[in-house]
Amino acid sequence: MATIRDVAKAANVSAATVSRILNNDPSLSTSLETKQKVLAAAKALNYTKTKTTTKSSFHLGIVQWFSPLEELQDPYYLLIRQGIEDFCLQNCIQITRFFPSDSIDALKNVNGLICIGKFSKQEVNTFKSITNNIVFLDMPIEDDTITTLSLDFTQAITTGMEYLQRLGHSSIGFLSGQEYVGNGEPLKDERQKAYERYCKKHKLNSKTFQRKGTFSIESGYQMMKELLSLETLPTAIFAASDHIAVGAMKAIEEQGLHVPEDISILGFDDIELCNYTTPKLTTLHAPAYDMGQYGVNFLFAASNLKTTTPLKAKLPCKLIKRESCKAI
Repeated sequence: MATIRDVAKAANVSAATVSRILNNDPSLSTSLETKQKVLAAAKALNYTKTKTTTKSSFHLGIVQWFSPLEELQDPYYLLIRQGIEDFCLQNCIQITRFFPSDSIDALKNVNGLICIGKFSKQEVNTFKSITNNIVFLDMPIEDDTITTLSLDFTQAITTGMEYLQRLGHSSIGFLSGQEYVGNGEPLKDERQKAYERYCKKHKLNSKTFQRKGTFSIESGYQMMKELLSLETLPTAIFAASDHIAVGAMKAIEEQGLHVPEDISILGFDDIELCNYTTPKLTTLHAPAYDMGQYGVNFLFAASNLKTTTPLKAKLPCKLIKRESCKAI
């Protein structure tokens, strides 16, 4: 039987886009052509929504650290939520979505919580006071009473850096972003720390070509402009997100240089945009949709089995080779 991911592959769009089109999501902004492609692919594959005759009594709270608008602009977190909601749809699980601007009272009747994103210690304690059945996605928490699923940034950065070194690069820049939680508490970027550890171990310069801004195209552009003003340029850039990478590519192009002939670019996340850059962006695939599926599956199973032992898991990232990196 065809799945949402089969339809997505046939239509050359994301699974999240397919689900939102088939569920008539009014907040989705996409072209009529894309909608027609998805509907045609679903019909050709005989895709039907999974139905159940027994309504689940489980009530799930989905807590997001982004506002609805910010989430729509970030495919990574949107895919995590889509993985959760696809499971809930198939199992008739009731959902309450919670955003930072909402009242905490909205979560008082839930049977479990999935928290997507980054949260302060105070926020973590608040969510723990609502229910013991709780999972945090995309944020490792040093609390042995909490289940967390996050990306294995050490594995991902190592994979990317080894790939660039195999291509002959030793002057490798790193562009990352600063994130905040709660009332402005700064977070350490695990990708940046993994990059610095790798450089130290392999005796590479991690200072000269490293910059930190935000996880946006605009910031990637500005950080790359700074690097391009230096007398000596890096031969490769490892961007901590695909949005940063896209901005960096634009800055390089404006300088009269070319990717990958002059500077190779490696991204992180594998958002849909990577297939539409020139050249197509080589990146690390972050399994966001799968993280959502794993998280809600564990939460639901733990609820049924009365499991109390928390799970700490890190998901590996896969290198997706396209056209933006070249051997020197």
